[in-house]
Amino acid sequence: MDKFQTLTGIAAPMPLINVDTDMIIPKQFLKTIKRSGLGVNLFDEMRYDGDGNEIADFVLNKPQYREAQILVAGDNFGCGSSREHAPWAIKDFGIRCVIAPSFADIFFNNCFKNGILPIALPQETVDVLMKDAEKGANARMEVDLEAQTITTSDGEVISFDVDPFKKHCLIEGLDDIGLTLEKKASVDAFEARAAEARPWV
Repeated sequence: MDKFQTLTGIAAPMPLINVDTDMIIPKQFLKTIKRSGLGVNLFDEMRYDGDGNEIADFVLNKPQYREAQILVAGDNFGCGSSREHAPWAIKDFGIRCVIAPSFADIFFNNCFKNGILPIALPQETVDVLMKDAEKGANARMEVDLEAQTITTSDGEVISFDVDPFKKHCLIEGLDDIGLTLEKKASVDAFEARAAEARPWV
């Protein structure tokens, strides 16, 4: 998993509430078990019309937000079914941080496991960031995970909370497999002792 330490990038404003996982990645794209290739279908039904043409006024289709790495969203982001394809699609598009007043629990945890930093902040603080994001590509935000701060394009610094263990995993780029491999020496030692004690197994 890619490490997340400091991110400086364009923030896209999406002030919709209750954006569910089917809006993030519709069900017809859930056939794959690959984590790559889903970015093109992120928010598919909002990004494209019935003929597959881009809808010009959708935020991620606007020229200034096509390279967005941060998404400033509305309340209860990621609700609905627990599909892990949702964070896969978000990350494959290039977004590494989602900021919202609240998240659905399963989506929130799936983000951390896939190298995305979800940040929950009070509505009034999200409103400040939303307004900053509306400035377009020239308004770049900085997210510093180590310092737990967001710096707006105007230099305003906003602090956020994050679980220490999840923070450690993101900074070190550790998913569940990576965490297990950190214990490889202990696992190998246990297996060696077990093989010696029970050679018939």
